[in-house]
Amino acid sequence: EEDWLTMTQAAGRLEVAPIYIDDTPGLNILELKALTRRLKAEREDLSLVIVDYLQLMVSGRRVETRQQEISEISRSLKELARELKVPVLALSQLNRAVENRADHRPQLSDLRESGCLTGETLIVLEDGRNIPISELEGKANFRVLALNPETLKLEPMPVSRAFSTGVKPVFKLKTRLGREIRATGNHQFLTIHGWKRLDELQVGDYLALPRLLPVIRKEQTMTDAELALLGHLIGDGCKSSVAVLAESDIYWDRIVSIESDGEERVYDLTVPGHHNFIANNIIVHNSLEQDADLVAFIHREDYYDEKFQDQGDAELIIKKQRNGPLGVVKLKFLKRQMRFISDPTRKAMPGAL
Repeated sequence: EEDWLTMTQAAGRLEVAPIYIDDTPGLNILELKALTRRLKAEREDLSLVIVDYLQLMVSGRRVETRQQEISEISRSLKELARELKVPVLALSQLNRAVENRADHRPQLSDLRESGCLTGETLIVLEDGRNIPISELEGKANFRVLALNPETLKLEPMPVSRAFSTGVKPVFKLKTRLGREIRATGNHQFLTIHGWKRLDELQVGDYLALPRLLPVIRKEQTMTDAELALLGHLIGDGCKSSVAVLAESDIYWDRIVSIESDGEERVYDLTVPGHHNFIANNIIVHNSLEQDADLVAFIHREDYYDEKFQDQGDAELIIKKQRNGPLGVVKLKFLKRQMRFISDPTRKAMPGAL
């Protein structure tokens, strides 16, 4: 009875609280903007917008990949915050890479829905040079060859960022023409059915290769009948689509093996515009920029290890802020109440807030 009284009192306070909840399924960014603008007009004291969670939203228009859609949504949320002059807090899922590491503390790369490549992977620059991706780390404003998704022509595009995302499990993929590449399972490759993650690919699938690079030319691995079928798959039998394909800068090679290949430090590029580049003479997808001014992770080691000694210990990790301090805040997780509180018993960690 005491718990029931407490619950009804809390419900009464929530009923009159200035909190507005919209649970429209598949809410797109335009609908969210319209909703928040109306609330701002009705209540000038609108002080916070929370999106729970980012991956449940849609952009409302057709985009090439889900990664680009998420990037567009996050960029639109930042624009909304500037327009309304209120903070926008977007909750986001992490990818599964954190579960495969010994250190389970989340990293910025765990937010991205794209994968990574091992350090020896050769990246084709604008002038045709092949440079290991590890040697490009930390550099920006250089140009690589990328595939225009509309014309299927290779074009020079600027790189805004080259970076390492740490040590991760990798796989080795081989093609019939002898191409090899080592990448994480979530790195995407261009197939005749569009972009697919490496861990979704199968032996026998066809990958896009650049046709016009300065490499030794080898025989085409698809028969005329397979090319005709490919034209129908891409353009629903449309002659114009087949013509674009015939005049394109790509051809297709079949996967002959995909094998687990240990763990290694991995890297990625961000290529605004076309969002792809050429790695080991295979067309691969790029990573997308984070648009948030600040990214905060909550880490609980006892979530991964039930025998962890300090049950309930948690960390609020501030990983990105364009201006201001970074650090760690020690927390306690109250499992019965499903909430976090400040931990007064712990000393601040080095660099802590």
